[in-house]
Amino acid sequence: MLGTYYYHEIIRKTIIAFGTLFNTIDIQHKKPDGTVHSSVRVPIAYGPVEKFLARLEQKPDLRQRVAITLPRLAFEMSSIQYDNSRKVSTMQTFKASTTTGTKVAKKLFMPVPYNIGFTLSVMTQYNEDALQIIEQILPYFQPSFNLTVDLVSSIGEKRDIPMVLDNLSFDDNFSGTYDDKRVITHDLNFTAKTYLFGPVPTSSEGLIKKVQVDYSAQTKNRKTASRDLRYTAEPTATKDYNDDATTVLAANLDTTKTQFDVGDAVSLVEKTYIQIDNETMYIRKITGNTLLVNRGEYSTTIDTHNQGTAVNAINAADDALLDLGDDFGFSESRFDFNDGKTYSPSKGVDVWVNLIV
Repeated sequence: MLGTYYYHEIIRKTIIAFGTLFNTIDIQHKKPDGTVHSSVRVPIAYGPVEKFLARLEQKPDLRQRVAITLPRLAFEMSSIQYDNSRKVSTMQTFKASTTTGTKVAKKLFMPVPYNIGFTLSVMTQYNEDALQIIEQILPYFQPSFNLTVDLVSSIGEKRDIPMVLDNLSFDDNFSGTYDDKRVITHDLNFTAKTYLFGPVPTSSEGLIKKVQVDYSAQTKNRKTASRDLRYTAEPTATKDYNDDATTVLAANLDTTKTQFDVGDAVSLVEKTYIQIDNETMYIRKITGNTLLVNRGEYSTTIDTHNQGTAVNAINAADDALLDLGDDFGFSESRFDFNDGKTYSPSKGVDVWVNLIV
């Protein structure tokens, strides 16, 4: 568990997402006649408000940078706390697939809910500036505002993260002489209800791709009972994925025909499926280059098809390309046994009954 390196940058992404909410706030100063005298974009930076207040008190000279001007926004992460109200079973999993290169299905444990606390500080010299900024923020939080964050890019895991406004406090720290600077500070406290993910598996190990059930006629002693019948089921593709163009139609095909000719049927197999345009068909019989089929399989629409249209075989190559969320069928098999063996889960093979562990 611990010791496997991974870094999804979820906390960093959440911090950036929070900051971008407030990076386009403007204030205006107007003349007595109501016309706009100036419009200022309020700068925002990550850091504690005490840092900026200290800079405000500095006096510019030849060796120092010019003092920070107001108005200004500052924000910082103030806490990280587990959210028990959003907890799910620790053993619950979900499926996802990689978003780059060849898609690989992966099995992951559910993410862990955490609340990240943020403090947004509004620093102004004039109360009117503060009111303009606050009024551009509060109406969007009722009391939350959802932000879509790409939490785990490798599997395309995007979630809406509620940014909840918890409270607002006010402080006018004007003190000292009349010539000292006045700084009005409004602190807005937020909670981001995010999720933290564990490592993403490098393979599809853990996904169930085959079901096997063994039946035994002996019921008195399970440990000494050998399997008499085995049933297996595996997912199969219901459409063509690789456009293999196994052959082509030899003539036009209307919606009533169930028997037709193809250019070359040598690569087609009876009791398998093919796809022509968007229609899936089941091959019942092959005689030379003539196919006898069932039309409109897997709820596809029976349609007309033109001469020369590609006939795509649906086979194991398409099964391997099944993606998460795709519709699929099942390949079922039945086997009868009379050899006194049973399946050993620990070894993954059939063994003699007296050798099972």
